[in-house]
Amino acid sequence: MAMSQPVVAVILGAGLGVRYGGPVSKPALKITGHALMNMSIEAMAAGGCTHAVVVVNDKVARELSLTKAALPIPIIQVPGGASRQESAHNGLRAIRADRELSRAEAVLIHDAVRPMVPAHVVGDIIGAVRGGAQAVAPVIDVVDSIRVLGGQGDSRPVDRSTLRAVQTPQGFPLDVIWAAHERMAAAGEQFTDDVSCAELAGYEVVLVPGSRMSMKVTEPTDMTIAEALWKARATLGHHSGRRVLRHVPGGQYLESQLAGMEREAAEREREAAEREQGQRSRDGNAAEA
Repeated sequence: MAMSQPVVAVILGAGLGVRYGGPVSKPALKITGHALMNMSIEAMAAGGCTHAVVVVNDKVARELSLTKAALPIPIIQVPGGASRQESAHNGLRAIRADRELSRAEAVLIHDAVRPMVPAHVVGDIIGAVRGGAQAVAPVIDVVDSIRVLGGQGDSRPVDRSTLRAVQTPQGFPLDVIWAAHERMAAAGEQFTDDVSCAELAGYEVVLVPGSRMSMKVTEPTDMTIAEALWKARATLGHHSGRRVLRHVPGGQYLESQLAGMEREAAEREREAAEREQGQRSRDGNAAEA
């Protein structure tokens, strides 16, 4: 019987965290006693990843002291680079060097500071790669009004209906993202996420729905919000009068509730957009009359 191919998460946690500040590195910060890195590993496992490559610098490694036996999937720990781009490249290199992981059918590159990505988002990304997609990113609608700054202190509005905020994890076949990173490194190109790397290398990007639960912890206020969301998420685990508090992002009941909430919100947004479009059409007809 043939062995199934691995699905590998590359979890990046080697950044300096300059914007956050404080003595503890961001991946080692804790929500209800759980480090963001551990939470991210568990979230990726809940969504279908079978292995993880954890990319950290020496300081983060010391602060985390990851206990492999306590984690839901096997991990390999590798050193980070001078930039996010280099860290991702290092993680991919570790996958290619490993006899088992080099057979991976999908690689998902994720930021450790997005610890609450729902399992259904991870699963959708894996499914898209299995379905033939070359590069997959989860996105959410931009809800704030956006303005572009000019060179003279001026600004202009941007139609936010055409914009999407891009999240992680981002998924790829291993050969695609390795070739893209190799090509961009040789060319000296810089990019801020991995689907941009793949796109610059000539691969097509597919977008799937993300989640507002998958927020990024960048500043201290984000940590406060993340902790509140995590506690609310745990509270959603009430079922048959029993509170579910297991630290497993993606428990079946909990994830179905979150997914239902997001579907309802998306449906409300769609209905509002249809009403607005209908009103514009009626106004236009009235003006012509």
